[in-house]
Amino acid sequence: IIPLFVSKLSSSMIPVGLVAMLSQGGWFLPQLFSANWVERLPRRKPMVVNLGFFLERLPTWLLVPAAIVAGVWPLLGLFLFLIFFAWRDLGGGFVGPAWQDLVARVIPVQRRGSYWGLTSALGTGLGLGAASLSAWLLATYPFPTGFVFIFLLAAVAVTVSWFFLALAREPAQEVRTPRTSQRQFLSNLPGLLRADERFRRFLVAYGLLTLGGMGLGFVTVVAIRRFGVADSTVGIYTGVMLLGQGLGSLFFGVLADRRGHKLSLEWSAAAFALAFLLAWLAPAPGWYYIVYFLLGLGTGARLVSGLLVVLEYAQPERRPTYVGVANTTVGLIAMTGPLLGIWLADISHDLLFALSAIISLAALAVLHWRVREPRWVDTVT
Repeated sequence: IIPLFVSKLSSSMIPVGLVAMLSQGGWFLPQLFSANWVERLPRRKPMVVNLGFFLERLPTWLLVPAAIVAGVWPLLGLFLFLIFFAWRDLGGGFVGPAWQDLVARVIPVQRRGSYWGLTSALGTGLGLGAASLSAWLLATYPFPTGFVFIFLLAAVAVTVSWFFLALAREPAQEVRTPRTSQRQFLSNLPGLLRADERFRRFLVAYGLLTLGGMGLGFVTVVAIRRFGVADSTVGIYTGVMLLGQGLGSLFFGVLADRRGHKLSLEWSAAAFALAFLLAWLAPAPGWYYIVYFLLGLGTGARLVSGLLVVLEYAQPERRPTYVGVANTTVGLIAMTGPLLGIWLADISHDLLFALSAIISLAALAVLHWRVREPRWVDTVT
């Protein structure tokens, strides 16, 4: 929906690329810079709930007036939308380490995958209804009214989720990490990576998996420009992707609890590779239903296992640091990927999708042959 909104305000691929950068990397990028602070907090929930409201929920509400302005002054509306969208993604990322460690504190490791998969699937099921409603709104109301209603409903939904998050019960834990300056904290990170080979290999694989998704933000635009699909069809594509994401979250969450997160990430890489291969070779718009389903399937596996596997590489007192290192590394790659995607898309959309498929296959190879499952590393050869 968001790439469609941006493409209506500008014919350039640059705003689409900026949205792709923020969507794929904005949440990850700031996390290393808050990890040092998070490690010294006895409880994570106050930061997630209190600071998270202003950094993530509030800017979602501001997308509504940005869409209204876009109907009168398109360039101003686009500028405001990008500002608020960046605020939301970067702000949410700043509280990301605290949020992930809160998950680790309240959910046992043997049940995280199933719990996360189930809740993600339920959320995606609601998202399917929202996608159907979005398609109807876009087909019924002229631009930008349909988008105004969509962003308004999104703002209401994230606010309701904030109320339930505030009800979570988190046990306080003793702070064991000594106080260090941010400069000293950052200077210690190379030593941490040198000492943990397993984590280094995982970062390489996860980085490739992230870079392989550089074509994700351009699939909708290519479908519109290559086949002239209607706005309502884009809404259906979104629903198909959410269906794949929900099924992927549920299935791979259960699989991760039984077989570990590495296997789920391998399936994610395979799904992305096949999706971009089909997007490259698709002879008709109907093929994009399969593309979006596979992208959803891969996204579901990655959302569950990409977030949770990092928690198993670190001791509890160092989890925010490991989360920050992994997610900021991924964020840098995720925000660089769409820049490369913009350049490649200007040359050829086919080249962009082909390279995305090849890099996803490389991620699959590294995950399978070089990364060891952290949960039972002693039994893995």
